[in-house]
Amino acid sequence: MLRRLLRPLLDPYRRYRHAKVIHAVRVSLGLLASILLTTGIHLPHGEWASVTMLVVIGGLQHHGNIGKKAAERAIGTLVGAAIGLLLVLQQAWLGMPWLTYFVMAVICGFFSYHAIGKGGYTALLAGITVFIVAGHGDNPISDGLWRGVDILIGIALALAFSFALPLYAVYSWRYNLADALRDCAKIYGRIIDGQPVTADEHLKLVGRLNAVMVQLRSLMPSVSKEVKISMTELDAIQRHLRMCVSTLEILGNTRPDGGDADAMLQLQSEFKAEHRLIRVQLIGMARALKTGEYLRLERSVPVPSDSLQDTPIHSSLDGYRLLIRQLAANIGEMRQRLARTAPQWSI
Repeated sequence: MLRRLLRPLLDPYRRYRHAKVIHAVRVSLGLLASILLTTGIHLPHGEWASVTMLVVIGGLQHHGNIGKKAAERAIGTLVGAAIGLLLVLQQAWLGMPWLTYFVMAVICGFFSYHAIGKGGYTALLAGITVFIVAGHGDNPISDGLWRGVDILIGIALALAFSFALPLYAVYSWRYNLADALRDCAKIYGRIIDGQPVTADEHLKLVGRLNAVMVQLRSLMPSVSKEVKISMTELDAIQRHLRMCVSTLEILGNTRPDGGDADAMLQLQSEFKAEHRLIRVQLIGMARALKTGEYLRLERSVPVPSDSLQDTPIHSSLDGYRLLIRQLAANIGEMRQRLARTAPQWSI
């Protein structure tokens, strides 16, 4: 009974489909916990714990981002809080507002210099936190200390809730790649069936494929951290997908004219085995990625005996024949790479 009730939360595909809702609920529960904690023990300036929590995990969805990004944001916040407290102390000791203003301006200029480039958000948060804790240097020391405590509480709660029902980037990578492979199968089917490549449906499929490839590229660093697949291996899989899309685009533009029915029938008959092999492998990879049942990738696929041989054919269709063989070979290599890395991405 409990397993059935929790299935929507434990099922990777459902978590992928409702990732934004899960993230919103997680952040809302974290903020509620922050508010109840700080108001329950009557912490002064408790709202800064909630602000800190939003800053740390509000924009982090995938688990692969959380570890590094949360640490960077926490470091920036802590550094800024420490500097803010020092500024409050020196203002209380020396009582020189203009010196405080000058030092704050120099410090924030330093952080702004480092805010452009790697680790820039850490530096930017440090500069913001200086003003949260110190104000313009005239905040009481007790206020600065309490705000520093609130920031620490916000960081701790943010890290705790970031690991509750994590949303893995590998889910998005898997399911987007599966959709891309299915779209490749649809485009290939349209090409070999002689359907127009200038039709709106065809162009829509191509546009969707291009958008997915960009998204997959952005997910790769997080996927690599989560499941320990090297960036080199992920890039190789991405390269196979890119080659598949490019080959399909060229195939659509080099196939015989739709009016040449005899040529189309000849090619369909000549490459009947290759056509079936390509579609079976594309759909098979998509199903394995979506269900996680990767053993299907290890099953042997009957390869036509002459499918990848360079048969000396001399006609206007030579390029088309060569592209089909290259497409079949590329898809086969992609399938092997997915099978090799499957124990890691099928979490």
